[in-house]
This record gives sequence, C-alpha cells and structure tokens, in this order.
Amino acid sequence: MSSLHFRKDLLPILRNRIPGQLVVQVTDRCNARCPQCGMRVTERYRRSSLSMEKTRAIIDSAAARGIRAISFTGGEPLLLFSDLVEMIEYAAGAGIDYIRTGTNGYLFCDSDAAGFDTRVHRIAERLSRTSLRNFWISIDSAVPAVHENMRGFPGVIKGISKAVPIFHEHGIYPSANLGINRLVGGPGIPVATDSQLAAEPTWQRSLLTYKNAFRRFYRFVSNLGFSIVNACYPMSIAADRSEGGLEVVYGANSQEQIVRFSRLEKGLLFKALQETIIEYRERIRIFSPLSSLYALHRQHSSGDGQPLYPCRGGIDFFFIDARDANTYPCGYRGSENLGKYWQLKKVSGAVAATCTRCDWECFRDPSELFGPLLAAFSQPGQLLRDCIRDWNRYRLWLSDIRYYKACDYFDGRRPLDSRRLSKFKRCSDPYVPSPRQWTDCIDGMVPRDGA
Repeated sequence: MSSLHFRKDLLPILRNRIPGQLVVQVTDRCNARCPQCGMRVTERYRRSSLSMEKTRAIIDSAAARGIRAISFTGGEPLLLFSDLVEMIEYAAGAGIDYIRTGTNGYLFCDSDAAGFDTRVHRIAERLSRTSLRNFWISIDSAVPAVHENMRGFPGVIKGISKAVPIFHEHGIYPSANLGINRLVGGPGIPVATDSQLAAEPTWQRSLLTYKNAFRRFYRFVSNLGFSIVNACYPMSIAADRSEGGLEVVYGANSQEQIVRFSRLEKGLLFKALQETIIEYRERIRIFSPLSSLYALHRQHSSGDGQPLYPCRGGIDFFFIDARDANTYPCGYRGSENLGKYWQLKKVSGAVAATCTRCDWECFRDPSELFGPLLAAFSQPGQLLRDCIRDWNRYRLWLSDIRYYKACDYFDGRRPLDSRRLSKFKRCSDPYVPSPRQWTDCIDGMVPRDGA
C-alpha cells in the first residue's frame, strides 16, 4: 500500500473516523414505473435537479474534507447525461477517488432498432474517458417479463444483454443492482406474519423460498454477463414516522407490499441472502458483506443478539437531496436537516455513532465493515470481549476482508479474476448458522396462541 493510500484510508481510523462518502441525488426525475420507489414517473410532484454550481460547491467541500467516495444517484441520473459526465470529471479533478453512478436501464430499450449498438458504444466510450469507478444497472427480477413490467421498459433485458459486452469492450464492468422485493425470483414471495414465522415448518419453507429466489437471480445476472452484483435491502419507512422516528427524504422508498416485510421476514431475508452469497461468490463478485448480513439477521430476528455497529451517517457519510441541496445524515433521517454541505461544520472524531434504525445498505454495510477496525483502536478490550462472545461474526468479517481483496475491492474497471475467486468455494464457508440456531433466535420473541 502506498503512503498516500495509507494516509487516506488508515490514518483517519486513528482519529475514530473512516473514509467518508457522499450520496448526492442529482435529480429526482425518473421515467420508470417501479412500484418499489416513490420517485416513479406516475408520482405527481414538482421534480428537481441539482445545478452544476451547487454540485461543484458540494464536490469542492467534499474534497477539502477528505471524502473518498461519491455516488451520483437519482431519480435517473442518465437523464442528465452531459451534466453527469461533467460532475464525474469535476469530482475526479478535485481528488475524489471512488466515483459511482448508475441507471434504470431505459437507454437499453429498443435494442433491435437501427443504431442501438452505436448509441451504446458512444455512451460507454464517453464514460470510459472519465474516472468513473463503478456503474450500476438496476435489475429487479430473474424473470425478464417481471422486471420489464415493474420498470415499464418492454424489451429492456434483451438490450441489457447486448449492452453489457459493449461496456466490457470499453473497460467498464457494470454492476447488477438488485432492489430486494417479493418478485426477485419471479413468482411472488408470499407474505408471512411474525406469528406465522415463529412456527418452525413455516420459517424453513420461507427460508428455502427466499434462497431459491436469490439463486435464480444470481444465475440470471451471471448469464446476462454481469461480473459484479449488489443488493439494496428493502426500504419501506412509514410516512407517519412510526418506524423508529424516521422521516423519508430520499424517495427510494415505498409503502407497497412488494417491498414491505415484517421483522422476522427481514431476518429470514438476510439469512437467506447470506447463505446464497456463500454458494455464488466464487462465480461472481457479490458486494453484500456476510458480516453485515449476519448482524442484520440477528438484529431483526432476535433481541438477544449482539447489536450492529451503528451507522456512520451524519459523521462520515451524508446524503444530499436534489430538491434544495440540503444535507442529511442519511436518506431516511429527514427531520435532521444539516443545511448546505459546503456550510457544514466539521464533525469531531469524538462523536459516537448510535443509529441502527434503518437498513440502508449504502451506509450500514460500510459501517459494519469498518466497525471492528475502529473498535480495535478505540475499544480494544470491548472488541476482544465481542470476539469471544460471538466469534462467528468476526470469522465472517475476516472472510469478507479476504473476499473484498480477491474482488479488487469491486473495482468496476477491472474484469473478474476467476482464479482468485475460486478460493471461495462453498466448502470453505467460514460459518453458516444452523436451523437450530435460527429457532433459538426467534423462540420467545413472537407472541403465541394469541398472547
């Protein structure tokens, strides 16, 4: 590791800080019909986009604060393609190392039309001349017709299958971005209450259903040519703030049943995703960390499990809204308006992270991954006790670190290295919770017989 990277990545940990990131919503305009998102084209409200002037001010301030990663999100960012390219280039020029953006895929419709390949080549070539590190394409289901119906983009999967190799030609390896929903495997995942899931046969059937859905999805995106895949955990925060006092400011949220899961359903989802990733991570680079999924599973399925490392939102991570360019600790703590980012006071390293109220993977996953490193310097004794109490969690964490390295830390400008991933066959799985452990977790947590 160079001295520059050491200073940027590791020295902040000595000050109880981790590499910072911004999620910047460049627009809330969208042309898709996704039922799982409040920004879908059918929603009626005044749409907004960040001006270049404000975006530059945000980037300049981010660079001055040592922010390492910036994600330009939407809405649909590619509706502002020229501005987006300018934002990416400006961020790179300011010294931001990790720059990410993505699309709902609308540009890949009408793949049989004349000039489709030329158009995609032009887009990929233009992005390849920037310092963009990761480019995602949203995929909602392993069944093309289901995904296309959800998005309102007929034929888009065929277009994506043609576009992915073109991006590869230009040195960009797109990520398939899954927003977890009940149609991810095709047939709908049935709704189950916490009381129903407390019965062992029911949760075992549900767990198998979830795992089969994820298996179909990973096979599907691999066959489409993707070499990286990420999962966005279900976000459905009640508008009346009844869920942990949260207030949505980022529109990637819905009250539709397709993304609403009960507490124990979420616990099963995270368990199923963890176990399925173990089966497929030798074939495709899967970003979701096992240690984070294990901790989320314990949080949702049990009250006696070790808590997650709290989210670093509002300390090292921030969300910036397109409507007014205001800053928030995350997209779901809308009551905590911090004002303009370039006017934000520096956050002291002494500030402790405390929030575990939502499952926004953009902030929760890195918080969990960096948690043990922060604890090693700030609370080494507590870390040692935690390792003794729940060593399986830290075995998963060590496995994640090895896996991330083998995946080139998910560098979307590098191809998959099958030889390095071959070390992560299922037989080398560091830890998979047993059915009995799951039963022990939920036993007593759900009222029975109407109690």
